[in-house]
Amino acid sequence: MRHIISILLQNEAGALSRVAGLFSARGYNIESLSVAPTDDPAVSRLTLVTLGSDDVVNQINKQVSKLIDVVDRSELTRRAHVERELLLIKVAADGQPLDDLLSRYQAAVIDDADELLVVQLVGTSLEIDDFMRELRSVTRIVEVVRSGVAAVASGEQVMAAQVA
Repeated sequence: MRHIISILLQNEAGALSRVAGLFSARGYNIESLSVAPTDDPAVSRLTLVTLGSDDVVNQINKQVSKLIDVVDRSELTRRAHVERELLLIKVAADGQPLDDLLSRYQAAVIDDADELLVVQLVGTSLEIDDFMRELRSVTRIVEVVRSGVAAVASGEQVMAAQVA
């Protein structure tokens, strides 16, 4: 099963490594990892996606919560949430008409140089996968950059960033 876990971490050396180590020690791969500062410069928000059984991921979640650098943790998998990922993809500008495909996915050409286009798309991981599959069928993909999932719970649920 796909699990989305959001973690507020103190901005301390090694904090990310300790979280990733919990997954690695159990043989679980992190499919996507996104981390950046919050409005509080002492705290970063880490969003990760992993695939695994509920039991093992629940155990990892419990151990993540015990790490000294972890301020708050929330698994968004089964609750209402919003998730987005950024795709920058470089494709050959070989005369294939891409306007319809770009329009359907609300993607935009953000660079056009040297017979190559850089296309930007913001969407769910599934939307990005679908777009790439369709794009691959009409032109040559040269380079792919994905940001990883960023996610937040819907509604009133808010993660607390109280650093001691």
